[in-house]
Amino acid sequence: MQVMLPAIERSKKLPVVLSFREVKQLLKAPKLLKHRLVLALLYGCGLRCFELCNLQLKDLDFDRMMLHVRQGKGRKDRYVPLSRMQIRGLKTYLAAENPCTWCFTGNNTEGRPVPLSTQGVRWIVREARKHSGIQKEVTTHSLRHSYATHLLEMGLDIMSVKDLLGHADIQTALTYLHVAQLGRQKPFSPLDRLYKE
Repeated sequence: MQVMLPAIERSKKLPVVLSFREVKQLLKAPKLLKHRLVLALLYGCGLRCFELCNLQLKDLDFDRMMLHVRQGKGRKDRYVPLSRMQIRGLKTYLAAENPCTWCFTGNNTEGRPVPLSTQGVRWIVREARKHSGIQKEVTTHSLRHSYATHLLEMGLDIMSVKDLLGHADIQTALTYLHVAQLGRQKPFSPLDRLYKE
């Protein structure tokens, strides 16, 4: 006899999204350029934590202003655009640090270079949030959520956002339509109309 258990419904929590002002606060919080670049790539390229850790120098294409994300979730490759600001910062960082394989290296007791760990990236995000004064619960994934939401709010279509995020299924990307401020008219509070200045 086969017993059928009812499916446990996953909670439908919406992602934490930072405002543009909060992203700026977060990006300027770290003192080290390396840490600011880690945050700028998580947000500016919509990278997952492990994708950032796996970034290698050969993945940076400054001429085409693209970043090659290799073997993301589902073992999929994708390209995402790099901003001029990111390229300027990366060139400065690479000239100073001179890494040999990975863009961002972590600590190793044997003295050979190892990629930055996911714990290291989470620590950078945690510290930046603490020093920025942001009250929201900010994780590495919050920056990815903010990237997707801000692209939609800036007018990029949902299919392009899906591809940039490396999602296999459009359903995953559709979540951002619930948090992005879109539509025929931007949502507003009735209090704004009630107490017009």
